[in-house]
Order: sequence, then C-alpha cells, then structure tokens
Amino acid sequence: MVEVVSSNLTVTTNLNKFKLYTLKLKYNTYMKKILQILLVSIGLIGCSSLVLEPISTSAEETQKILSLGLTHEENLIEAGKLQSLHTISVVTGQLNKARDEKIQAELELAESVKFAEMVIVSDNNSNFLGSKISESIKRGVLIGDAELHDYYLSGLKDQNNGFLTHQLNLSITYNAGSRRNYFSANVCDKWNSCDSEQSDVILISAITSGCTSTSCNYKEIMELDVSDYFLKDNMQDGLTMSFNSKKTSNKITISSAYIKGYLMIAK
Repeated sequence: MVEVVSSNLTVTTNLNKFKLYTLKLKYNTYMKKILQILLVSIGLIGCSSLVLEPISTSAEETQKILSLGLTHEENLIEAGKLQSLHTISVVTGQLNKARDEKIQAELELAESVKFAEMVIVSDNNSNFLGSKISESIKRGVLIGDAELHDYYLSGLKDQNNGFLTHQLNLSITYNAGSRRNYFSANVCDKWNSCDSEQSDVILISAITSGCTSTSCNYKEIMELDVSDYFLKDNMQDGLTMSFNSKKTSNKITISSAYIKGYLMIAK
C-alpha cells in the first residue's frame, strides 16, 4: 500500500516539472518576439532620422559641366575635380564625345549652307533647283565599264496653297549591248539592303550614241517624285536609293548636308 502512494507521488512530480518546462518555453518565445519588435522599431526610428543624399549619375555630372559654357579644356579640368576615378573617366569620355559631336554638327552645318547657296530659285520663289552631283561608278575592269551618275533635287511650290512637291532627277550614262530601261526605285536602309516598296520612275528621255558592232553608249534620264515629308524624314541621316532595271540596279546616295541645304531654300 505504501509503494503505491510513492509511485503516485513520483508521477505527480514529473507532471509538474513538465508543466513548468512548457511555461518557461512559452515565456522565452514570447520574450524573443518582444525583443525583435523592439529592435525593428529602433531601426525604423533611426532610419527616419537619416537624410539621404541623392547620388548624381555620370550623365548628370556631364550635363552640369556642359551647362557652364566653358571651353573643352576647362570642361576636362572640372571633370578632374570629381570624387571617384571611375566617374572622372566616364565623364571625360562623355565630354570628349560631346566635343566631337559638336565639331561634326558645325561641319555639317557649313556643308549644308554651301549646298543652300547653290540652290537656284525662280518664278517668284516657287521653283527650286538644287546643285548637280556627279559621280563615276566602276562596274568592271575595263575603261568602258565606268558609268556616270548625275543627280539633283528640284521642287515646285503651288502659289495658291503653298504645297511643295519635289523630284529626284537622275541620269545614268553607260555602255552596254542594249538599253536597260530603268523603271523603278526603292529606298535602301543603313545596312545597304534595298528591299523596301518600289516606286515607279518617270523616264524623261533615252539617248543612244557611239554604237559599235557589240555595244552602244546610252544615257537614260529619269525622275522620281518625292514628298516634302519624305525629304525631311531622311535629312538627318541622308538617303540611299536604288534605281532598277530588269538587268541591273544603280545606287545613289544623297548626303544629309545636301538635303538640309536644299530644304533651307525650298520651303
């Protein structure tokens, strides 16, 4: 009988120890959560009191220097005052690029003005005739394989509504066994691919001369209607076009400076 009571006391003691352990575990977990919340709150309060300085990019630093209106050499001195070597290197490169682009723009403007001065205006400022560009193209190794391209822009303004129409005028002189009969033209992209939609060309005249038993000299004169919008859309990069016959095609390139100079007058 005594042994049974002793056994019951042991069980009761162990149960109390387990309950106490469980209470301590819950208490520790609760205190850890309170501590975490307290630390996060302190961190947020600390962050709210910080004033973050905006980090300027190299492009912004470059624009700041350019806005000072200094010479290029003075710009480079200003760039050398920046904090990191990396930023100095990047900004210096951007300043050099800006200087090169400015020089190129000035050269193109001067070239455009030259072409503008050569535009002939007549009929009460309604007829415009651009300067003629001539170039020789070699198709083979023989002297007779050379071909001559002559081309220019011309325009006509309607006196009633001011609407402008333009033509790209082209003559191709070549030696061949027969006439080519050019019939279309299309725009070429910057990769020299000429797969765009073709436009019909107007054949003005075809001249034959110097015939031998195997070939003749031919000169085909043609024109292509181009809109004012089309010229303005291509005046930044220039324009390359392919004129096509069934046997071959001929490419011509009108520079950005030429188009800009022509449009300075033809407006």
